[in-house]
Amino acid sequence: MSADDDDITEELLTDAAKLTGLSLELLGLDPHPDDMTPEQRLQFDPEDLDEMAAVSPEERQKAVSQTRLLAGLLWNSSSILIDQLFRDLGTLSDLNEVTGSDVAGTSVLSSLPPQFAASYDAKFTQKFIVVASDVTSSLARGWTAPGCLAAELAVRCLLDQAEITEDIYELDLPDDWRAQVEEVLLEDADSQALYSENLDVLEDDADRLGFEYWFKPLAPGDTVPPYAWS
Repeated sequence: MSADDDDITEELLTDAAKLTGLSLELLGLDPHPDDMTPEQRLQFDPEDLDEMAAVSPEERQKAVSQTRLLAGLLWNSSSILIDQLFRDLGTLSDLNEVTGSDVAGTSVLSSLPPQFAASYDAKFTQKFIVVASDVTSSLARGWTAPGCLAAELAVRCLLDQAEITEDIYELDLPDDWRAQVEEVLLEDADSQALYSENLDVLEDDADRLGFEYWFKPLAPGDTVPPYAWS
């Protein structure tokens, strides 16, 4: 690991404290039974509690460090995500017509479902920035499930960026960290189907997954920022 790698690790560990909307336990850290309330211990089988208690102090310290690093990575990546979306907006704003090849050259929009690329114009990008900003704000104010398909896609873009940073700096994270985070942030999400190469899937669920529904609430009670919903 280089000096730069050490610097980014320290930066991410510092950023971890800012991510107050998700607990370390939600990010995959198994709590120690001694740190639980009696009510919390009742949620686990005795065998599971024994297994948690048997973790050595060294293993526990490593798990805590890795989870804090993941928290900092998500915080850091959320800032990069919004910054790159503004860059994408600047690129598309200069175009009279957006093509798939234009979108393929962008930083964030290129990771959205490619079959809809021609629709990712400047207006779409503005609305997507608003939704992505709302999603990333939940990392601080308290996590709430994405309220629309576009918000689910913004979460996927956030995790894509996190993976890029992880690869660049070879961060010491659990191998299954993305699956763990997706299970929390994208529980019961429908947006993965938008990446399907099977057109029948999209046609069968066009009343839910069609592009015109991306910024509409998924269910009663779900919220979407007014600018994006308009």
